[in-house]
Amino acid sequence: MTELELKYGCNPNQKPARIFMREGQLPVTVVNGRPGYINFLDAFNAWQLVRELKQATGLPAAASFKHVSPAGAAVGRPLDEVERQIYFVEPDAVLSPIACAYIRARGADRMSSYGDWAALSDTCDAATANYLKSEVSDGIIAPGYTPEALEILKSKKKGGYNVVQIDPAYVPAEREEKDVFGVTFQQGRNNFKIDAALLGNIVTKNKSLPEGAQTDMLISLITLKYTQSNSVCYVKDGQTIGVGAGQQSRVHCTRLAGNKADTWWLRHHPSVLALQFVDGISRPERDNAIDVYLSDEWEDVLGDGVWQSKFKVRPEPLSTADKRAWIAKQSGVTVGSDAFFPFGDNVERARKSGVQYIAEPGGSIRDDNVIETADRYNMVMAFTGMRLFHH
Repeated sequence: MTELELKYGCNPNQKPARIFMREGQLPVTVVNGRPGYINFLDAFNAWQLVRELKQATGLPAAASFKHVSPAGAAVGRPLDEVERQIYFVEPDAVLSPIACAYIRARGADRMSSYGDWAALSDTCDAATANYLKSEVSDGIIAPGYTPEALEILKSKKKGGYNVVQIDPAYVPAEREEKDVFGVTFQQGRNNFKIDAALLGNIVTKNKSLPEGAQTDMLISLITLKYTQSNSVCYVKDGQTIGVGAGQQSRVHCTRLAGNKADTWWLRHHPSVLALQFVDGISRPERDNAIDVYLSDEWEDVLGDGVWQSKFKVRPEPLSTADKRAWIAKQSGVTVGSDAFFPFGDNVERARKSGVQYIAEPGGSIRDDNVIETADRYNMVMAFTGMRLFHH
């Protein structure tokens, strides 16, 4: 098949719409559903991300995409008891590495992952499909599906769930093109390889880079490679915990991603783990209630006549001091940036979310100030020398 007609483009008024190949066959097969224009933009970006994560780490990888940027990405490490609780996984559920990867990817920012496009580096199995079945998601791309997984996914969304299979051997053309305002743009594909060799230029006094932090640096950089710029990514223990995408200011990216990382960590707070939800509440409703409970607008879910629709018992709100004290316990976080930090304020903000390791290109006229700020907090910072803008 050389082309596939789509329902419409980015918006319903943008017709006709299709994906097609000028040469050769399309590398994807629609196994179920009818994916749209934005679905395929998410699918192709997400597939590249998880494929490169698998190549760089040797571990199964997954991503949760929304509007052509990752809400989360992760490699397949086991979940502990608390992670199972905050990601809504049954305590006795048997999970495969690829299922753990997707659960972690979606758990990075569950609010943003609502209605996501899932991507897997490995064959989708029943464990992954069963988890996806209970989540609000638009579709999935993977190199293959077990018969049981396919049966589960085909039952989702009244049989309309989008399931796409990609040829893992597909190699795209070296040049890529797109039209904007009737003008064709052409550039070489970003085939830059991100691996451990990129992290050798450690510019801070502290040069101790543990293997786990090195892996987290690779995850942050590969995630940024497929995130709308400007972008900053926080990572811990093999998963993103905050992605700031598409901001015009670098420090705004750092703040946005840091705020998401703080929310991810606050979900581990004993008060959140102890929340007693009413029976029958959906996962999206729980996610939204937790998000508002942790925000400055907590009264929106704890007000009289309101909390009863969410909770069996009215929880006490967390004070600003409570939240700050809990966030201060966070440590071992890595942050990556798709372009250099122009000022030390980015490092200052990252530090408040437990960042100890930084990967960024370097090259600012104020690199000395950025390094000095990192040294002040005994951080480890690697200059990669490579910008990762993505548009």
